[in-house]
Amino acid sequence: MSANTIVTLNRTIPSGAPTLQDFKIASGSTPSKSELKTGEILVRTLYLSCDPYMRGRLSGRTDSYVASFEAGKPIDGLGVGIIEASANSDFKEGDMVTGATFKWASRFITGAAGLTKIPSSSGVPPAYFLGVLGMPSFTAYVGTITLCKPKAGETILVSAASGAVGQIVVQLAKARGLRVVGAAGSDDKVQYIKDLGADAAFNYKTVKSLESAIKEAAPKGIDIYFDNVGGEFLDAALKNMKPNGRIAECGMISQYNATAESAYHIQNLAYVVMKKLTIYGFIVSDYYSTPAYSEFINEVSGMLKENKIKYKMDEVSGLENGPQALLDLFEGKNFGKRIVKVSEPGHRL
Repeated sequence: MSANTIVTLNRTIPSGAPTLQDFKIASGSTPSKSELKTGEILVRTLYLSCDPYMRGRLSGRTDSYVASFEAGKPIDGLGVGIIEASANSDFKEGDMVTGATFKWASRFITGAAGLTKIPSSSGVPPAYFLGVLGMPSFTAYVGTITLCKPKAGETILVSAASGAVGQIVVQLAKARGLRVVGAAGSDDKVQYIKDLGADAAFNYKTVKSLESAIKEAAPKGIDIYFDNVGGEFLDAALKNMKPNGRIAECGMISQYNATAESAYHIQNLAYVVMKKLTIYGFIVSDYYSTPAYSEFINEVSGMLKENKIKYKMDEVSGLENGPQALLDLFEGKNFGKRIVKVSEPGHRL
């Protein structure tokens, strides 16, 4: 059995861009069944999720909705793994589980709180529970359907529309008869958005003016804006909103590495009043205990079975490559849902 690879944080990064030097990849002793206490399980990690919200956890701030990582300790996040040993009557060896507190380690011992079994009869790849059937897709559902309540014939604008969340927003909106406008940061991503069914799409990095590009793609205005990026794009969207428009504030990745000097300051906020806009700030974890979650699972799993939904995964192999895989998110180098493959389901490390 090989050594246990673990990713820890060297220091917190309050602002600016994190670097590989902020992480440490170490080899530790491999946990064993004999170390389990009552109620604990030994998990072998299969996949780990790289998500934009993790930038806030690198900051050391204490006023966020999720705790920051601690310097000198392993980072953690969403993951999928397989139980190799159990001292918990609710879980047995061989069960596949997913949860939000997976240590970035080849193997780890944990309590069962927050872990969910993946049914053996699910018939889908385990990584899907970090993407199309996981948190990013549910985020898309809550922002688009639960909060903004789209109506057929309306127009929705989606930033980062080829990303983990955006690609589902596009498809949920099209399924409800909306006109969809998507934006992304490369021509191949723009083509993917169109392949998903978007009525119009543009490369935000090459247009001369974001405001003009949005207006050209949606000359009658925007009813719903699903915001993944914030900053200048949000400013341009505000000016193009229709009266009584709705904005789902999912994320502001363009500002996550900003410093006091480089942060973009919104100039068009007055349109919230002038156009009677509603802005929904939301955290998806608040909705897992609501009817929205079962509605999401029923709809999206049904679309999967009928091959009516596409979902692009961006897989990086090797836990040692995890830090770079995460940092790439903040430069838009991922194409689709970024995950780190740690081990094979049937392979014992």
